[in-house]
Amino acid sequence: MDNRAFDDDQEMLPFIGLEDGDEERVDGNTPSPIPILALKNAVLFPTIVTPINIGRDRSINAVNHAQQGNRLVAVFSQRDQDIEEPEVKDLYEVGTLARILKMLRMPDGSLTAVLRGGQRVRRTSVTQETPFMAGDIVPLEYEKTGEEMTFQATMDSIRDKAVRAVELSPNIPTEARVMLDNIKRPSQLLNFIASNLNGEIEVKQRLLETNDLATKAEGVLNELRRELHILELRDQIENKTRGDIEQQQRQYFLNQQIKAIQDELGENPNEQQIEEMEARAEKKKWPEEVAKTFDREIVRLKRMNPQVAEFSVQLSYLEMLLDLPWQDYTEDNFDLKSVAKTLDDDHYGLEKVKDRILGHLAVLKLKGDMKAPIILLLGPPGVGKTSLGKSIAQALGRKFARISLGGLHDESEIRGHRKTYIGAMPGRIVQSLRKVGSANPVFILDEIDKIGQSHRGDPSSALLEVLDPEQNTTFHDNYLDLDVDLSKVLFIATANSLQNVQPALRDRMEIIRLSGYSTEEKLEIGRRHLLPKQRSAHGLKAKQVKVPTATLREVIEGYTRESGVRSLDRQIAGLMRHAAKQVAMEDAEQVTIGKDDLETVSGPRIFEREPYRVGRQPGIAIGMAWTQVGGEILFVEASLSPGKGNLLQTGNLGSVMKESATTARSYLRAKAEEIGIDQEAFKSQDIHVHVPEGATPKDGPSAGITMLTAMASAYTGRPVRPYLAMSGEITLRGRVLPVGGIKEKLLAARRAGMKEIILSQSNERHVREVEARYLKGVAIHYVENMLDVLKLALEEA
Repeated sequence: MDNRAFDDDQEMLPFIGLEDGDEERVDGNTPSPIPILALKNAVLFPTIVTPINIGRDRSINAVNHAQQGNRLVAVFSQRDQDIEEPEVKDLYEVGTLARILKMLRMPDGSLTAVLRGGQRVRRTSVTQETPFMAGDIVPLEYEKTGEEMTFQATMDSIRDKAVRAVELSPNIPTEARVMLDNIKRPSQLLNFIASNLNGEIEVKQRLLETNDLATKAEGVLNELRRELHILELRDQIENKTRGDIEQQQRQYFLNQQIKAIQDELGENPNEQQIEEMEARAEKKKWPEEVAKTFDREIVRLKRMNPQVAEFSVQLSYLEMLLDLPWQDYTEDNFDLKSVAKTLDDDHYGLEKVKDRILGHLAVLKLKGDMKAPIILLLGPPGVGKTSLGKSIAQALGRKFARISLGGLHDESEIRGHRKTYIGAMPGRIVQSLRKVGSANPVFILDEIDKIGQSHRGDPSSALLEVLDPEQNTTFHDNYLDLDVDLSKVLFIATANSLQNVQPALRDRMEIIRLSGYSTEEKLEIGRRHLLPKQRSAHGLKAKQVKVPTATLREVIEGYTRESGVRSLDRQIAGLMRHAAKQVAMEDAEQVTIGKDDLETVSGPRIFEREPYRVGRQPGIAIGMAWTQVGGEILFVEASLSPGKGNLLQTGNLGSVMKESATTARSYLRAKAEEIGIDQEAFKSQDIHVHVPEGATPKDGPSAGITMLTAMASAYTGRPVRPYLAMSGEITLRGRVLPVGGIKEKLLAARRAGMKEIILSQSNERHVREVEARYLKGVAIHYVENMLDVLKLALEEA
């Protein structure tokens, strides 16, 4: 139970008590209007006497005004306790008439008023709000319904539980027990207990507003039960804690006796464990510095009392030193043809990565020793970056460990915690070395672009030492407090984007870009890898299910649109479930899923082959964009309307794309006569440029020629040729500048069914890097000037 309350702006002083006798009632002597006092964090109940600190100006004015009269004020509680200057609407309508018994000036200059609660009242109106609130009130009387015996039983239960709460609560003085015994009137007892409950203000206000004594008694009993339950739980916890401490002391004495007995018998298990560790250390191959550290620390361990907490910490540290593979290396597989075959069997395509690994092995075979390179596999999700690292480890014959860095925000996860901290551990690098048991494994640092930062440090900066071949020969782990040689470890990092990788970390890695797969590559991956994997995962044999190539192609083109193959893998899993169901129910011994069966198995086609078809109307052009998940095609729409020549841009565009649109309009205005645009159109018509899917942010220097083409089409009324996509940036002089992400953009355009593509002349060398089979059926036009773009893109007038 609570014996404290709060006034309008400060804590109330400790509860004084209650005064027996008649309550202050509303009668002919009650002033009208009566001063209103706002109470914060508390509810004043009838017959309760309590002091409050008065701090707010309007509260001081109200009390001073009441002092000059018959000392009566109407006290109402605030609805919202955070409001410093409450208005009328911020106060509850039901409150308590109170008499000011005494006014005290405290040593700190604050004002304290001692109030005695009187009759409950309801506020009917407010006649003034300054310099203090005042209003009219009407009295509220108690009623009592229900059986007298039931009511009396409830009151007896309340009294018993209140006495029990006083016994359990250390904050309530024992005099409260005497008070409870002396209160005879039910309403007075209910008000006394309700005012001292720990409940919320809303609960106390509800009890104050209750007119029926039987209902009010039930409400007080429920709150008292809840509070008594909390007090009993706390008492049980304290008793249990006391018992646990006594048990710990008993166990300590018993352990001491066991230790003495073991010493007498010569059977100390701790000494046996230390002897085993020393025997392991004699056979261990490790640097001289580590050997000296082990010898020094094991001497310290022998001197320690096994019962102290530091003993287990020291023991764990020495076990970590013994478990680490300081100079234990696995033998590399130098059969390069076998390595190449393993990589080809596990992954289709990815020729650059495979060639890079074979080159590393060739140098290692000829030279015998070299610092391991740091490779960053950069590409969209689902293209096989992580699984490629596992295949590389398998091909080399090395141990493999994967360290996930996504969401990592504590520097200690890399460098380890200092041994002085409770629960200290080495960093993930050292823990992984201990796990694989080899000093030259393949480590996959997954999602290196998703490392976070916090007040605990910057983990990406801690990785600088790990990933620098010139520094990682002496990588220092805080827990070991020793240098660890990581130069033989082959680190392979993966990332979806370089945007969040800090430049210093990027500079230490060799970046190999993995572009998205074309339809042909996905077809081979699905046929060679995904189909067998899912067939085996669903318990099917090769003869029980057949998925023709045409069906697989339809799944790729109609049900997935991605750079990787994760969605394709899920779709194939759905086909296997359909086949497994038929085989398990004995509906068929062999299931062949044809192209026409896909709508039944996987539902309607999700993606159309030609999503760009929107009619042959002017003002619509197709661009190509690069995203973190691969390439996409992008619509750019432009329309004219009567106006004053303003340019309106929508579609959640970034600053670069907005600048491209402004540049394009300026170029069109300068070359209006050559292009065939009436100059009056720039003065009498507004042009609106929109890129659909406004919820998706868009930015980048790739949409310049697309925006200019769309705007030129709108001004001239000439539609853009169908099956045409483009990408490039422009200048005010009309030059077409090169852009990046060419392979991803070309694959996206081909997936969408484009037949012609316009690129900058400078991008021709990037197109040559793309295999010709991926561009089959696509004509690429290279341009240097925007007039050439418009000649190719716009149909004849």
